[in-house]
Amino acid sequence: MSLPRLTSRFYVSALIRRVMGAGGFAAVTRKGAEEAGAIFVLVDRLDGTVDLFGPAPQAIFETTPEDRLFEPLIRAGARADATARLDREKRMDPDFWVVEIEHKGGTDAVPLIPAS
Repeated sequence: MSLPRLTSRFYVSALIRRVMGAGGFAAVTRKGAEEAGAIFVLVDRLDGTVDLFGPAPQAIFETTPEDRLFEPLIRAGARADATARLDREKRMDPDFWVVEIEHKGGTDAVPLIPAS
């Protein structure tokens, strides 16, 4: 029997605590649906570029993962590109969260899907 999935609100809170506990900075820049809103993570690399991570598609898993996993949508790209991607998401489903992390060179706080 698997445990119920953490709410989006709880997961976001834990992610922010994990980043802050490691000496980084993180904040919610868009609050979505508390129970099941999709979560996007924008990482400001502090060099003029950003990484954007979105929810991993559930269809790629044979079983439901126990933790939320993310896929890279933009790597070391322009903030304008990340903003445009989030604007497109807003038109499809406005109930998503955005957590912004500031970390030089990126971060390993975001659990990614395994490389195939």
